Amino acid sequence: MAHEGYGLTLLSQDQLLGYGGIGEGMSLQKTRDGRRIMWLAHEGPPKNFTGVDVTDPRNPKVVVQTELPHNKVRSNSLETCGDLMAVAYQVLEPGLQPAGIEMFDISVPENPRSIGFFDCSGPYSRGVHQVWFVDGKTIHCAAGAADFQPRNQLDDQPYRIIDASNPAKMEEIGRWWMPGVREGDDAPPPKRLKIDSGFRAHNTNVFPNRPDRAYVGFLDGGAFVLDIADMSRPKVVSRWCSHPPYPGFTHTVLPLFSRDLLIVSDECVMDDGADWPKLTWIVDAREETNLVPLSTLPMPPVEEFARRGGRYGSHNLHENRPGETSFKSDTLIFSTFFNGGVRVYDTSNPLQPKEVAAFVPERPAGSRAPSSQINDVFVDENGIVYAVDRFGGGLYTLEMDF
Repeated sequence: MAHEGYGLTLLSQDQLLGYGGIGEGMSLQKTRDGRRIMWLAHEGPPKNFTGVDVTDPRNPKVVVQTELPHNKVRSNSLETCGDLMAVAYQVLEPGLQPAGIEMFDISVPENPRSIGFFDCSGPYSRGVHQVWFVDGKTIHCAAGAADFQPRNQLDDQPYRIIDASNPAKMEEIGRWWMPGVREGDDAPPPKRLKIDSGFRAHNTNVFPNRPDRAYVGFLDGGAFVLDIADMSRPKVVSRWCSHPPYPGFTHTVLPLFSRDLLIVSDECVMDDGADWPKLTWIVDAREETNLVPLSTLPMPPVEEFARRGGRYGSHNLHENRPGETSFKSDTLIFSTFFNGGVRVYDTSNPLQPKEVAAFVPERPAGSRAPSSQINDVFVDENGIVYAVDRFGGGLYTLEMDF
């Protein structure tokens, strides 16, 4: 079956030298010599990360692809800022290494050079699932720690803030977790959901125009707005949680500052629609201590997509990442839905968001899923849309036609 959709024209597809399974790390570097390098974190071993020259988005070229040290570690997330790149390492079992954040000098993209490592390993730690690094000096992340013992192993990654101003000597500034998940907490443990994904941090977004706020998806705990004016002591401003009754796994909390809205995505984590519905919500944040849901983004039809195979439901968002190479809009939302592809929404009316474009590729050769599984999306300042497949499709470059 050929690709489906409208409003987005496929410019190219690169299966990344046969290792086209990509995780949730996409970051676009503009080099000193004017090239544009898309850095991609792989979904799992054996590859660590790949750098792709996308200066001509119709003709991408792999310039470097690196190996992981062993098959029980993955680098699901990465971020670049200038000539620096932070890479997250998460291990399969608590106690393994490397479990932490490695910093690279990428001034010569063909030769990434390790310049520092922040160790997050420990007897109860699987390391780091996600990193947010946009100011060149601070890493916000979902990460275990040697001194963090969860009451339930699924709750092993609190929100941590790392001073990375000296990559060779990174240090923790502060951390926060949902009360009750750590051994020794005064609060009681949270009630587990029917589909128990855990109470731990996922995306940890902090924006330069609001540096005193962190927007944290905390999986089954929902969406949190945290006051981080004092980064050593994050405090809860508000929490919004739709589960129960909806299934859990809050993934991303994206603020639309000019409109006092939040876009909140709940990740699908099961095949064949087994955890349906996994939705992307629009939340009124005019009063940030009282978050109110307004609507959800229209989903690819469940009757058509749920049984195509693989995952079906919400996942990632283009996060209006700070920096000159990132597209920013408080109206257009770019979202991924695994076998539902990448979709674009006009949220001018937050009560009635409208889909304005979609792209669903055919199943990539060699994929272990029976359908494409679009995992993440990044949009550059020129309006070029980059999407990646979880299991084999690699990198797709798309042009907006609307």
